[in-house]
Amino acid sequence: MAEPSPEIESWLAAWSGGDERALDRLLPLVYDELRRLAASQLRRHSGHATLQPTALVHEVLLRLIGKGETPSFANTRHWFATAARLMRQVLIDRARAARRDKRGGGAVRVALVDEVGLPIEVDTDLIDLDRALVALAAEDARVAAIVELRCFVGLEVAEVAALLDLDERTVYRDWAFARAWLQRRMAHA
Repeated sequence: MAEPSPEIESWLAAWSGGDERALDRLLPLVYDELRRLAASQLRRHSGHATLQPTALVHEVLLRLIGKGETPSFANTRHWFATAARLMRQVLIDRARAARRDKRGGGAVRVALVDEVGLPIEVDTDLIDLDRALVALAAEDARVAAIVELRCFVGLEVAEVAALLDLDERTVYRDWAFARAWLQRRMAHA
């Protein structure tokens, strides 16, 4: 993931402060990174063959700005974390629709991983994973955020630590906890 830049921070602050023109300056600065993240997500998850990275980014942007209200972002970290969460939600919504539309959607249950060696395996049941992440977030929001950034954005531990302003040891410890927690949770899903 690209390093947060003062320029992005400045335009985010201006947009969050109500300057709608700032969005026009912000989007070109973050678009390529969002598209890279979307392409990474789509490579990891089958069943979205008709969804292109550009369409996923546009869906995320519509969810961010399409409600008529200007969202508020504290910083670049908050922006990308929100985008990652929305990408996850778009993919989950599509998986739910496919399941509903096809009398079960042809969903195949696949263990998250044998040893929960995330990032996410190719055919992970995203709906079960979403349920597990919601439960994890209720228990520990920071750990759930680390899982989202590692699994849905594809960040390395050092990148997560920088983005969340945490020590790498903390991220490693939380990551180990998340892996064990998800392994137990997904085994009972």
